[in-house]
Amino acid sequence: MTDFQLRNTPLLSRVGADRSDHLRTDIDAAIAGWAEAAVLRVDGRGQVLIADGKVVLGETAPLGDTPPHDAVFLGRLEDGRHVWAIRAPLAPPEDGADAQVLDIRRTGVLFDDVSAHLVSSATALLNWHDAARFSSVDGAPTQPSKGGWSRVNPVTGHEEFPRIDPAVICLVHDDADRVVLARQRNWPDRMFSLLAGFVEAGESFETCVSREIAEEVGLAVRDVRYLGSQPWPFPRSLMVGFHAVADPDQPFSFNDGEIAEAAWFTRDEVRAALGVGDWSTAAASASKLLLPGSISIAREIIESWAERD
Repeated sequence: MTDFQLRNTPLLSRVGADRSDHLRTDIDAAIAGWAEAAVLRVDGRGQVLIADGKVVLGETAPLGDTPPHDAVFLGRLEDGRHVWAIRAPLAPPEDGADAQVLDIRRTGVLFDDVSAHLVSSATALLNWHDAARFSSVDGAPTQPSKGGWSRVNPVTGHEEFPRIDPAVICLVHDDADRVVLARQRNWPDRMFSLLAGFVEAGESFETCVSREIAEEVGLAVRDVRYLGSQPWPFPRSLMVGFHAVADPDQPFSFNDGEIAEAAWFTRDEVRAALGVGDWSTAAASASKLLLPGSISIAREIIESWAERD
């Protein structure tokens, strides 16, 4: 079987800050750094501000002497400053730098490793808190704990932790020069990507790959191989990447109604599509194929396969 690896770490999997998880259980020490800490604001649409290739981090003074009740502790920067995140309207940089609003689901490489790390963690945590204000056990109101890394029922003491929904994403190829790409029903014409789906209870990643591909496009696959993973906090997913082999003589069948069309594309066709950009930049081009943006692990998987000789 033709094998390949990811060329680069997926963008949202990059690590650029110290999570300092020991401070989550020593919350007094975490709060002690509040006065000099940096604050990442994430608005209600999951957007942040970016300036000069970095996420904008504000000061704590406008927020009071201690972290707000719903602030989440993200860790420490290289200079030792603590970083917290809050759900709040975006505020211009204090230094007056030009900044732009960034929705990381729709934008490519615009920030450094530290920013990717902070934004990914903050988005995942804040999304979880928005949806976890009541206990999954008895419906009782819960309170943030451990710097935002858990929620506790103040009466019973029952503790709940951030939920992550694992999903697989797979590049299906013919063990030679062709790959399957598919378009969901709600996507514009020409917009194609890899096949993906959520892992079910009692199911392994590899079994999920086989099931999802059979359900979505009717293909039986073999030689399922792991490639890498990436957090996808929209709202709380973890994308686990694979590649697998299928026989191109099999007919497509769209069994679950999610996929509108699928096709086999050659390596040259994929390389040409990669060359014109991504969904956000190539829509006006004449390319018959538009591919995901760089923020997605799908793009990294496709590029890694396409670059093989």
